[in-house]
Amino acid sequence: VINYYDIGDYLSREEKLSIITKMRSILNPAMNWTQLRPNAQGDWINQRNDTFRSFIPLGDKDNKDNQQTFFVPWYSSGLKTQRDAWCYNFSKIKLMHNIQDTINYYNAIIESGQKKPQLNSRRISWTRAFQNDFQKKRKKSFSVSYITEALYRPFCKEYVYFSADLNEMQYQMPRIFPMKDVKNFVICIAGVGSQRDFSTLMTDLLPDLHTLQTGQCFPLYYYKKEAVSQGTLFNAEKDEYARKDGITDFIQKRCRDCYGPKVNKEDIFFYVYGLLHSQDYRQAFAADLKKMLPRLPLVEKPADFWAFSKAGRALADLHLNYESQPALPEVKVEGVESGKFHVTKMRFPNKGDKSVIEYNPWIRVSNIPLEAYDYVINGRSAIEWVMERYQLKIDKASGITNDPNDWTEEHEKPRYILDLLLSVITVSVETVKIVRELPGLCSE
Repeated sequence: VINYYDIGDYLSREEKLSIITKMRSILNPAMNWTQLRPNAQGDWINQRNDTFRSFIPLGDKDNKDNQQTFFVPWYSSGLKTQRDAWCYNFSKIKLMHNIQDTINYYNAIIESGQKKPQLNSRRISWTRAFQNDFQKKRKKSFSVSYITEALYRPFCKEYVYFSADLNEMQYQMPRIFPMKDVKNFVICIAGVGSQRDFSTLMTDLLPDLHTLQTGQCFPLYYYKKEAVSQGTLFNAEKDEYARKDGITDFIQKRCRDCYGPKVNKEDIFFYVYGLLHSQDYRQAFAADLKKMLPRLPLVEKPADFWAFSKAGRALADLHLNYESQPALPEVKVEGVESGKFHVTKMRFPNKGDKSVIEYNPWIRVSNIPLEAYDYVINGRSAIEWVMERYQLKIDKASGITNDPNDWTEEHEKPRYILDLLLSVITVSVETVKIVRELPGLCSE
């Protein structure tokens, strides 16, 4: 017999020990012991809900012949560089320098003929892929065409060097974002085994593996490379990309049977995004979402389908266009007349009061609605993601500096970070409103 008492999640070591100390004895009646019995899946605690298995999988890569899913099996993990300090930066100029420096260092090692090179961690991140390339004496080359914008963390955009030469794992991302000018939307979700509560975020930029923790990204489209003849004397060929639907024909037919012939694949894509925000869904299937990719129901009422799809479109508009959302009129900003918008690290002047943010020594943002902090993504409120990411950082191993103020200078937008903070406050409040108005879900 195994007896179990849950003292709560996300507690520090000291908090756990304090609770145990106060109980004094396992015989304390306040310790409401539960006798554990595993379910069919082998879960002893946080047991999965049997209803979840009756829903339709978001995707299935284990069985690519399974067409009875929402998405075709070309969904992907986000980009894994294994050398973020070199491959990401707020400054395009510094990114170019960092990449060229590490490539030159690597090529010099090959040219030296060393069999076991003495490596300088300030010049290179020596990963398995680099070791394999070194053994095969493969040199690397730099091209500015590989530099593009990426969503590094929620509501944090940086430049990235998107090249197989420098990225450890690209997964299926070259199918989803094959070229800079290719448009696409992806629904990023927290991956299986995430230590944080389930969350989702849509982006039209290349996502990092940890935009959401070990996330999976489900695209509206994927692209298939096709060689097209140019019709020249020598019959030259040029690579072009044919756009394919990420949503399956199976789920479109099911939705049309249930909700009417006007349902298109975009409607379904936004239905998925809306439903993944449902608090009913997240709470009922919290254990399942930590252990499996999402499976989604098709709601009974056509009105509810369209409500989720409409909400998904509204959420997508907020989350894709987060930079352009207007500041809330009630939020006060003091000190902008100083013209000093350089930021080192934003903070809360009083730890118990999140209605005020000290942007820098001259600028202060106050009267922030506290409900804005209810929009939590990847374990942290959207506002606090902006505060955490938009600060000066120096990588310990490489010594590389990543300064968000470089982005504002190179784009000639001195107020960019301040306006971003104000916009994300708006995004947070509006997201909370939309989520609260979602239809209810009945679950057993």
